[in-house]
Amino acid sequence: MNALTRKQQIEQDPRWQAVLKRDARADATFVYAVRTTGVYCRPSSLSRLPKAENVEFFDSAQEAEAAGYRPSKRQASDQTQVAAHHAALVAAACRQIDAAESAPSLEQLAQHAGVSSYHFHRVFKAATGLTPRGYANAQRSRKVRSHLQSGHTVTTALYDAGFNSNSRFYEAADQLLGMKPSDYRAGGPNTDIRFAVGQCSLGAILVAQSHRGVCAILLGDDPTPLVEELQDKFPRANLIGADADFERLVAQVVGFVEAPAIGLDLPLDLRGTAFQERVWQALQSIPVGSTASYAEIAQRIGAPKAMRAVAQACAANTLAVAIPCHRVVRSDGNLSGYRWGVERKRQLLERETLSEA
Repeated sequence: MNALTRKQQIEQDPRWQAVLKRDARADATFVYAVRTTGVYCRPSSLSRLPKAENVEFFDSAQEAEAAGYRPSKRQASDQTQVAAHHAALVAAACRQIDAAESAPSLEQLAQHAGVSSYHFHRVFKAATGLTPRGYANAQRSRKVRSHLQSGHTVTTALYDAGFNSNSRFYEAADQLLGMKPSDYRAGGPNTDIRFAVGQCSLGAILVAQSHRGVCAILLGDDPTPLVEELQDKFPRANLIGADADFERLVAQVVGFVEAPAIGLDLPLDLRGTAFQERVWQALQSIPVGSTASYAEIAQRIGAPKAMRAVAQACAANTLAVAIPCHRVVRSDGNLSGYRWGVERKRQLLERETLSEA
């Protein structure tokens, strides 16, 4: 493409008109980069206007930086101010969600923040790793669990958590709690959890299954603490010792530990916050024999600054190997902490690497 053709294309692009007008309303939708200087700016930047043929547009600052451009001095200063402003907007919105009897709509939150719904949605997700609705659902789940564990009635818990009717609450209860609300409040007395303890090359292994799927895979040196951990989670559940059919399930899990290449296709009973479940889903996408850093996982789930929260979600995982948090390492490639011991993490990664060789 010659310079004249490129100049004509840029001048016909609506984004170029926003740059010429220094339109601050376009700041949330794109940045422009200048080929001759190697920097990028927001549309409202007061920097000297470049020639149209030297301009390139990007949807975000991250895309411009990935293409090799650096922020202008004014842009870098503006980014710091914008980041602080965004953090304040999100903090205020979180307080608004927490205090509301029922979850505010996206439009209500955006109006309160003084920005468009589209812009608010992007800013909120970038800061928290969750959509506003996802954050509200996670808070509602936390409130329900807290109230039930404190001995409140189911009716009190559902209204305090923002449900407007019994029907809506009971429709969501299985996803929120994994059982009936009355059973959760009582410690799971009507919940059957089948389990068995076995041995593998990593030591003792406990596998437990609810009616929804495998709910725990625990590793350790001694089987007794593993059983105690399961009992602590649901002290009044019906813990049922393994029968022959369940022993085959345990053997399948052990087989996967010893030979990761065979895969593990089992229904899982995931019980975590909305953010934790997003992290766990991202972990399942890491291929056998590969690793990813905490920063990469945070990037994949759309929360690039949430590396610490990603690490905490990995630590909260109770499904060893099925949710492969052992495949997450530091940015420099070194091993970090692991719920079941760094040495087990090292062994898992080594045998996965060998299985793919």
